[in-house]
Amino acid sequence: MWDLIDLKHRDPGRSTGRKLVRHGLTKLLRLDARFPGLCLTPVDSKTLQCVTPLDREIVEKYGCAVVDCSWSRIDDTPRVKTGHRRILPFLVAANPANFGKPCELSCVEAIVATLIITGFPDEAKLYLEKFRWGDSFLELNGELLEKYARCASPEEVIAVQEKFINDAWQEKIDRLALPDFPESDTESEEEEEEKDRDAVSEVAKELASTRI
Repeated sequence: MWDLIDLKHRDPGRSTGRKLVRHGLTKLLRLDARFPGLCLTPVDSKTLQCVTPLDREIVEKYGCAVVDCSWSRIDDTPRVKTGHRRILPFLVAANPANFGKPCELSCVEAIVATLIITGFPDEAKLYLEKFRWGDSFLELNGELLEKYARCASPEEVIAVQEKFINDAWQEKIDRLALPDFPESDTESEEEEEEKDRDAVSEVAKELASTRI
């Protein structure tokens, strides 16, 4: 059973975490409650350790909690009282609000990713089944999640995510280098390339500053 720390940043009707509460798959946890399990939180993300398969024992023994907050209000999000705060490695959102955006996962996506990485794939499917777009999350991230689940240390997780981002960027460069682009589309494609480069650079900066 997962716990949900709801900071009430969003409409309960649109919160994936609240939907899981209604289905009995999570229960609400007060922010000031001390929690012994693993807690996913975006606060202080640059100094936190990523979720790894080594966290399986914590998840199995004490459970997990996720902070339900708005990505636009990270600075307003307080710390949770737990000794096992974690962040997730690089993944791409499939939820309708942030589809295709790196790292901006919904509560259910964060839960599913943690369950898969720590060795509970069957439980993860139970959560995805509650959402029409659930399968899209695995279509976007399945291969990467499998690689994270095989890592033996936080350092390996960081290495996997860095390689994935570098490979994705190189693939983009190679694709743009192909000849015979229509002349009329040159300017728009150059603008798109610059935007993609800026986005990847921001992610790379985050990775470079992540402490493990």
